[in-house]
Amino acid sequence: MRTGLSTSLLITLAMSPVFVHAAQAPVPRMDVTLALANDLLNATLGACHADGRTAVAVVVDRGGNLVAVQRDDNVGPHNTLAAQRKAYTALSTKTSTRLLAERARSTPDAENLNTLGELLLLGGGVPLQFEGQVIGAIGVAGAGGAAFDEGCALAAINQVLPAVKH
Repeated sequence: MRTGLSTSLLITLAMSPVFVHAAQAPVPRMDVTLALANDLLNATLGACHADGRTAVAVVVDRGGNLVAVQRDDNVGPHNTLAAQRKAYTALSTKTSTRLLAERARSTPDAENLNTLGELLLLGGGVPLQFEGQVIGAIGVAGAGGAAFDEGCALAAINQVLPAVKH
């Protein structure tokens, strides 16, 4: 029978969580490239211009980092931050900001979303989905209302993402 140091070592090992895992390969994840972000922004502002509107549009990657921004000349500076927060909100929740705003107005459990300073519950933020993954989001502001902001973003997504090949 073992005593002393050997017994206390066995007790310590038995009580300590021992994790033995084989090394895991990194998870491959798609993300928004600068080229894709610029294509989306060009298409977004093109859609706004076709409707006689101006705006600012922002694309964030899957981590919420700003990838690219384009702002028409006559759009107020506050709209840039609004577009970025809309994009971040859409990415973070994997939901369009228009839908989140509707839920916050009509569902008591969701109304507290308005208290989170990072989120902006105004239409114009849309998640970018590619092959079943949310790879980023686009946010639009300053086009004359949430419906117009979202419409420009959706037009761009419908134009650009189906054309992407890998």
